[in-house]
Amino acid sequence: MQKAIKYPRQAIDDTLIEALVRTPSTYLNTKTTIGTNVFSRDWDILILLDTCRVDALEAVAPEYDFLSDVGSIRSVGGRSPEWIAKTFEERYEETIRNTAYLSANVFSKQILADRHHESASLSDNTLSYRLLERLPTVDVDTIGRFEYLYQYEPVGEDGPRGHKEGGTPPRYVTDRGIAVNRNYDYDRIILHYLQPHPPYFANALREGRDLDQHEHDWWGFLGETGDFETIWNTYLDELRFVLDEVELLLENVDAEMVAISADHGESFGEYWEYGHKTGSLNPTVRTVPWVETSATDTGGYSPSIASPVDSGPETPDESVEDQLEALGYRM
Repeated sequence: MQKAIKYPRQAIDDTLIEALVRTPSTYLNTKTTIGTNVFSRDWDILILLDTCRVDALEAVAPEYDFLSDVGSIRSVGGRSPEWIAKTFEERYEETIRNTAYLSANVFSKQILADRHHESASLSDNTLSYRLLERLPTVDVDTIGRFEYLYQYEPVGEDGPRGHKEGGTPPRYVTDRGIAVNRNYDYDRIILHYLQPHPPYFANALREGRDLDQHEHDWWGFLGETGDFETIWNTYLDELRFVLDEVELLLENVDAEMVAISADHGESFGEYWEYGHKTGSLNPTVRTVPWVETSATDTGGYSPSIASPVDSGPETPDESVEDQLEALGYRM
């Protein structure tokens, strides 16, 4: 109630829009397909920029040669769990069996391995999230190779790159993408970067400081100040943070067709929605970039990070919960 009084627009998003729009659309998405499944398109490597908006990628495109033509598609999900559950469907099983999915997104394990959406209680999650259990999602063992890249840096501890706040830095995805491309022969590789998903830690990491409010809680910062410009510029800096890594990746992998897209976008209050949620039909969330380019391995960079599959035990469940809280999913 305190949050509803303090942030009335956000309260409407979490109640009326959730009940009247997102829950029905999630149910409809279990009966048909709202959006374009990426497995229906041709690509060798798919780069996912988590929470990337089309207009954001267009804004920074002049800074990167590989972003010469920014197109768009409609995503199959309004939030990562919905995208993952809807993308890895049984009808694409043959293709999925020879696909490597390297993900810094915690929900990759939650949905495909733990099947959390099939056991979560309504007291802990929304009805729209529980509806995902109706989707014919493949089992994790169906995927040719599956790496949980978020295991590299536990929340609250200084990782090898001095990182302790926010999501897994993009270099881990870049290194693993290069190594798998060079050492294995999968038909397709999906590289799921976490950036530019909040919390926005690129500037703080570079400056050696803790996160400011607009970086770790843009939702509350916007409600208190109305300062959208600060949030937007910080969001673009987070996008540049990952695109610099994509540039390095493209110089060190071989692929005739590389697609750059996102699992979903982000809403900063447009159409009375804030963030990204399962079942969202908001165009700033559901319309995502689609860029096609190619890549040639120059051999100029050697990755130093070993596979988490071969280098240690899985992240314990409590660490997964810590990661979710750090990403804003445990309010």
